[in-house]
Amino acid sequence: MKLSENIVGFHHYSLKAPQFDETVKFYEQLGFVIVHSWSLPDFNLEKCVMMYHEHINVYVEICDGDADMPAQGRKRRFGEEMVENSILHICFVVKDAAKARVEALKAGAIDLSNGVLAIQLKNKSKSVGVHNSLVYSPNGEVIEFLEQVSF
Repeated sequence: MKLSENIVGFHHYSLKAPQFDETVKFYEQLGFVIVHSWSLPDFNLEKCVMMYHEHINVYVEICDGDADMPAQGRKRRFGEEMVENSILHICFVVKDAAKARVEALKAGAIDLSNGVLAIQLKNKSKSVGVHNSLVYSPNGEVIEFLEQVSF
């Protein structure tokens, strides 16, 4: 069986959160609820939660910032700007990118797009118009709110 045939869906993305409680609260504001919590002393993992968003059928795993787990990139140093790594952002499809941005800012996000962006993604044969907004979560990951679009 080919790998492409073996994959049956997307389950979750995992975050290492130095500000664990604030990060969990932020994702609760996005509509996620805690469905399980645990610790793994062998990995110095004091607390971790799996959160689920029933409307979009997606999970996010949030682990405390001291966990000794494999992660992409390196730790951000205190006071340092965001570290660039290979994961660029997390994207949620929304009905209204402007409202999503405002609500995320109220929940503790930091503005990145300064409003809603209207962008044409063009190639030689097709142009797709997108409307989106972007924020940094309180934990530092970039979150894109993309109005529904067909590619």
